Amino acid sequence: MKLMFDGGWCATVTDGPLHVRPRLTAGSVRVAEYADVVGRERFRADTFGSEDFLWDDPDDLRFHRADRRLAGAEFRMPKEAASAEDSARLPLTPAVRPGGLRADQVQDFRHEMCTVLCRAPGDAVLTGLRDLDVLDEPLEARVGIAPDVALLVQHGTVVGWSLTDPVRYLTTGFEAPDPAPPSDRTRRLFTECLDLTTTPVIDDLMDGEPAALGRLRAADEALRAQREDRRRADALLSLIANLVEDYGNR
Repeated sequence: MKLMFDGGWCATVTDGPLHVRPRLTAGSVRVAEYADVVGRERFRADTFGSEDFLWDDPDDLRFHRADRRLAGAEFRMPKEAASAEDSARLPLTPAVRPGGLRADQVQDFRHEMCTVLCRAPGDAVLTGLRDLDVLDEPLEARVGIAPDVALLVQHGTVVGWSLTDPVRYLTTGFEAPDPAPPSDRTRRLFTECLDLTTTPVIDDLMDGEPAALGRLRAADEALRAQREDRRRADALLSLIANLVEDYGNR
C-alpha cells in the first residue's frame, strides 16, 4: 500500500514496524529512541522528513537517509475534543495491522498536525483526526507503525493517528514510561486532566467558570497527594501545569 501525506509526499507500507515504545507527554505522542536533547539533535541531523520550525508545529515523521525507512515520529495533541456523539462515529474497522514505512524519495516535506481529538470511553484510545469530515466515510486501513500507535488511512491518504491505552505511556521530557501498569486512580485522573485541557472545559476555565476552576484545583491537589504511580502523576501535573499557573488561584 502506498500512503500519501500532505503536499503529495508518499511512502510505501512495509512489513517492519518500529519496536520503540511511545511516550505521551504534555503536548505530543513521540515514537523515538533518543533520550536527551543531544540525541534528539543527532537524530534530526541523521534523518529527513517532516519536522517543526520556529512558530510551526506540524507532525514529525523522520526517515533514515540510507534506506528511507521510518526512524521515528511525533504527533501533536489536538486541543479541540470531538463531542461524545462524534467520537462514537469513529469506525472500529479495519483492525490495526503492523507495518513500517519506506519513503519514496529522500525529500523533506510538511505534514499538518491533526485538529480534533476523539476519545474512546474511558480514554482507552486517543485518536487525532485531520478534521471531522473523516468520520463521514469508512477507513481504508490502520497501519500500526509502533506498539499501540497507528496511522489512519482513507482513500490512500493519512488522515489521523491513534494511541491505544495512552495512560500506560505517560511520561515527562525524554524519560521512558514506567513499565508497571497504571493504577486505577491514575486512569481516572488522566481522564479528568484530558477534560481540563481540551474543549469545552478549557474554554470554561478561560472564562473563569467556578465549576471548572474547582475541578482544576481538585485535580492538582489529588495529583500532588498521590503516592502510587508517582511518575505518571508527575506527568499529569506537567499536563495541567500551565492551567494551574494561569487559573489555579482565581
